Amino acid sequence: MLSAVPVRGELALVVIAFVLLSGCGAKLPGSGGSTAPAADSPLVGKLASAVTDTGAFTHLQALQQIADQHGGNRAAPSPGYDASVEYVVGALRKAGYDVSTPTYEASGEDSDSGSHGDGTRSSGATLRNVIAQSHGGDPDHVVMIGAHLDSVTKGPGIVDDGSGVAALLEIANQLGATTQTRNTVRFAFFGSEEEGALGSAAYVKSLSKADRQKILLYLNVDMVASPNGGYLVQGGQGDDRSATGPEGSATIAKVLADQLKQTGVTAETIEFVGDDEAPFVKAGIPSGGAENGDRKKKTEEQASAWGGQAAEVYDRCYHSACDRLENINRVVLTHYLRAIAGTLAHFATSDEKLAR
Repeated sequence: MLSAVPVRGELALVVIAFVLLSGCGAKLPGSGGSTAPAADSPLVGKLASAVTDTGAFTHLQALQQIADQHGGNRAAPSPGYDASVEYVVGALRKAGYDVSTPTYEASGEDSDSGSHGDGTRSSGATLRNVIAQSHGGDPDHVVMIGAHLDSVTKGPGIVDDGSGVAALLEIANQLGATTQTRNTVRFAFFGSEEEGALGSAAYVKSLSKADRQKILLYLNVDMVASPNGGYLVQGGQGDDRSATGPEGSATIAKVLADQLKQTGVTAETIEFVGDDEAPFVKAGIPSGGAENGDRKKKTEEQASAWGGQAAEVYDRCYHSACDRLENINRVVLTHYLRAIAGTLAHFATSDEKLAR
């Protein structure tokens, strides 16, 4: 468990001070000026230090309770998924964010196109994503981060992907909706990922060309607390764009890997596999991913570097009823939580232009 850390108000004061100081010779994107490199922003270290596994675990407990009260899962569509949406909306509004719940129509077809899908069929229901946006920053330059809110029907999905949801909620709370960053920050919680990224695909499709162009990058957070988890990042690796992401994706992966290194672990870069980042990749938006492994086995080299058990799967409870609170590895969660927070802060305060 981590020690006491700065509160959200202190973060806001630090970032405001940075903005005022940099304002002596720097301007926002599009105003004809430039700023100091994002790595110089105090927010990177402050936000990475402020987030705690204790804060994230509170949200995981709530998601577990929701599943327990709704037949043991939070699959989309189901009452458990609807309750998860309401919980996330409430947490984000409490933190001061502008929150919307855009709807999408589930296709009713088995569209298991990614490694995380379980091949279940939706009922053609109308479902909701959750989108939250900060008040600070340039709304024409959006740094976006997302996780999927649904589980499979076989279990509560506390690692997959309650861990991603809890990480985003803790980061959002510690960042604060009114913190003055250079770029606007947008948090997304997508439904029906387990049926082929239906929620994220519908969201990207709903955006106008102009609104897509405003998104500087998308960072996907899917499984970051597996019991035998590794430290994997996605972006810029592979033989085609669906695997590597658009130009600029490698930069996102490098920043995330660098932030993980700051926490004491060395990451391995892997290909995208068709999760919620896929619609963003298809739309030409630079993308990155945080992923700690699921049904594959940890190698001897990985176990030597990261700890855990070689020749054992990353998550023995993957897509199973035992993916409960007891399945959470809080050490892995803490490394990822701090690294993701630092990565988000890096790009939120950066004037770096990723290629489009």
